[in-house]
Amino acid sequence: MRVIRAIAAALAAICLIDTAAANTSNGVNLPIGVTSLSEGMYALHMEVFWICVGIAVVVFGAMIYSLVKFRRSQGAVPDTSMVHSTKVEIIWTIIPVIILVVMAVPAADLIIKQEDTRNSELSIRVTGYQWKWQYQYMDAGDGVDFFSTLKQDSNFARQLNSGIDPGSVANYLLEVDKPLVIPSGTKVRLLLTSMDVIHAWWVPDFGAKRSAIPGFVNELWFKVDAGKEGIYRGQCAALCGRDHGFMPVVVDVRTPDDFKKWVEEQKAASKQAAAPSAVPPPTAQSLN
Repeated sequence: MRVIRAIAAALAAICLIDTAAANTSNGVNLPIGVTSLSEGMYALHMEVFWICVGIAVVVFGAMIYSLVKFRRSQGAVPDTSMVHSTKVEIIWTIIPVIILVVMAVPAADLIIKQEDTRNSELSIRVTGYQWKWQYQYMDAGDGVDFFSTLKQDSNFARQLNSGIDPGSVANYLLEVDKPLVIPSGTKVRLLLTSMDVIHAWWVPDFGAKRSAIPGFVNELWFKVDAGKEGIYRGQCAALCGRDHGFMPVVVDVRTPDDFKKWVEEQKAASKQAAAPSAVPPPTAQSLN
């Protein structure tokens, strides 16, 4: 009875510790993130984790209790009469089945949600290259199409004998020249492919990672909660070559109104770049 009470107290203490640290992301645990998918992944992860903790406490608690209580130095004598128990066999078969079902139901529900790209409000084609990303906004018309590459200050600092201290570079190897811009509160669908080798688009705070494979299109969706605007960073998560570590992903989440303004700015800049020059071409007479 004392052992059971001790185990219960230990579980209670662990639960209190978890409650106090539930909203932290220190690089050890999964981030809770800013999407419903990432929150669901975190909840499922913690559910499975505490089930495993409970199993470990019961199993190792029983082992330690048996080793201490029935040690030979205390005169314990092994009971050789019990060699089989059908009841025990049934119990320790049913209990694991119940545990697996408890874990499988929410896991299956989350997997189905991850693959449900229906009713998306914004579609973006993402193409991986060695070593950059191309973003094409399929619903925004012409003009919103650009490449996103490692920012120059990080690129210079990473060079051998550059003389630049990487610690002096803000967001070293995690900053790009042109981030992906999306609106908050909007279901965004990414269509991922690659032009050379296998890449993987990954942003931890979105709970989003999917491979970009040459000749194949993968789908991925996420919806950043309103009020969670800001900059979110990720990386290519597939070993895609010698410069794999220099292929970051940066997403700039804006309010829907700010996103519309950004789209109009991109279209205007694209039209201006495509417009013929106002300066007449030089003639033979002007050259003389």
